[in-house]
Amino acid sequence: MSQRPILVAMDLEGVLIPEVWIAFSEATGIPELRLTTRDISDYDKLMQHRLGILKEHGLKLADIQQVIDGMEVLPGALEYMAWLNERYQSVILSDTFYEFAKPFMRKLGWPALFCNSLVVDDDGMVVDYKLRMPDGKRHATLSFKNLNFTVIAMGDSYNDTTMLKEADLGILFRPPQNVIDEFPQFPLTTEYGAVQKLIDEFAAK
Repeated sequence: MSQRPILVAMDLEGVLIPEVWIAFSEATGIPELRLTTRDISDYDKLMQHRLGILKEHGLKLADIQQVIDGMEVLPGALEYMAWLNERYQSVILSDTFYEFAKPFMRKLGWPALFCNSLVVDDDGMVVDYKLRMPDGKRHATLSFKNLNFTVIAMGDSYNDTTMLKEADLGILFRPPQNVIDEFPQFPLTTEYGAVQKLIDEFAAK
């Protein structure tokens, strides 16, 4: 068994909760908002695309938050988190925004979350975004390893792959086919039970 404590770092959207922008796209009937980091690897390009659509349609932060309030975590996520937190330490590393995440964190039992922030004007319009730091998932993973943790990382999108590469074990969870094709080196899982098995097997080495 590993002599270092194990920390499991996870993406949020697509791993524990549904994709917020896809849900908002469905609620507004704007198909262009369906694009996520599963489709576009350049995060700034993706966010500028989203900000332009919000401005074009006069959609405010409150409109997105209203949709989020009606969303639930993915089936099985609560049970998985309960299993995980009894056995290992965990953290969520996400490119979502604190202004989006609070309802989900409440439902997940307030896990630790490292993510980003939105810039909102006096009218409630989202006018920009602020990364906590560029490539924050990878830097967090490296920092945890420097703190003498064994890091297991799990994600589903392009923006997770640098984190998965730096982790002691990287796991793809329900990724799209394009990500599967480009990153065949990572074990592929589609169910939380398979993730639990991979974590336990790795921890036992």
